[in-house]
Amino acid sequence: MIEFLNIKEITNRDKPALMKAFEQVLDSGWFILGNHVKNFEREFAAFCGVKHCIGVANGLDALTLTLEAYQLMGVMKAGDEIIVPSNTYIASILAISKCGLTPVLVEPNIGSYLLDEKLIEEKITVKTKGILPVHLYGRLCNMTAIKDIAKRHNLKVIEDCAQSHGAKMDSIVCGALGDAAGFSFYPGKNLGALGDGGAVTTNDDILAETILALRNYGSQKKYEFIYQGVNSRLDEVQAALLSVKLQRLNEDNQQRKTIAQYYIDNIKNPHLLLPYPGETDVLKNEDHAWHVFTVRTSQRNNFQQFLADNGIQTVIHYPIAPHHQKAYAAWNNDTYPVSEKIHEQIISLPISPVMSKEAYETVCRVVNSYLS
Repeated sequence: MIEFLNIKEITNRDKPALMKAFEQVLDSGWFILGNHVKNFEREFAAFCGVKHCIGVANGLDALTLTLEAYQLMGVMKAGDEIIVPSNTYIASILAISKCGLTPVLVEPNIGSYLLDEKLIEEKITVKTKGILPVHLYGRLCNMTAIKDIAKRHNLKVIEDCAQSHGAKMDSIVCGALGDAAGFSFYPGKNLGALGDGGAVTTNDDILAETILALRNYGSQKKYEFIYQGVNSRLDEVQAALLSVKLQRLNEDNQQRKTIAQYYIDNIKNPHLLLPYPGETDVLKNEDHAWHVFTVRTSQRNNFQQFLADNGIQTVIHYPIAPHHQKAYAAWNNDTYPVSEKIHEQIISLPISPVMSKEAYETVCRVVNSYLS
């Protein structure tokens, strides 16, 4: 069986260093907001090329606390609108709703699966206060165009970088392309912890200071609370482990790019549509992170079963569109045809930094042998 993602094998490459990092935390006797969190925050900020990184409990909290901080700063208020792609993972939308803000869904580009910047301005109203571009599948949105729109309309840009750790545009790493960014360190991510974790990156001093307090019950000084905050702190153990894994991120992303390029060059099945980086008007100078490698087919169920029968594991990211979820029942009768087509046809092939050349060559061979 060619697994979709072997997290155990990925982790075992660094087992001695990870065990050493864990022992350092254990021996320190300090398990919450200690030196390991500070060190990782400093390292990841430097990696992204920003002034601030604030470690939080998970990726959803990273986005939620950023939007809540903007409200405390007077930049946004309840009822304001945030533009978000209609085909994103539900967390991007939940963060907006949880803050009393209104998600405004905008269709993706059918070629890139990313927020279609050409459709943004028609959705902007007097209530619009931000754009939340999602770098879905590890590919970067057209941030040049999005930032130009935001500048014209005085909007904040909050990147959802949950799937794009290390992706670059014009040598600028995601997380530094907007006003702020939210990251997830869920174990399956390109930079994954051994549990949940997340972070916010920004160059905004006031925003960073506000989120630092919000993540810690709203406190800047022990037992003094200036906000009604939450308990959302990246813990010492995960921070120490992430510092170890961060050292491999660029190398791992390069291996993902190697596999993605092989797929692009060698998959020739006419029943599939591949994600060519330059196939539409998305930027051609992007350096994708290739969190997953997605293809589209109108025969998804048959195709997935065929691959399974031939020992290849696949995953569907994601089978149900956000506007069809029960959690957003008010949207259930809305129509987003591009998003719906993507959710109905998308399927992700195996790709990982520990995948052998023999394995991805086998994937190509089997995929090309699939007939309608």
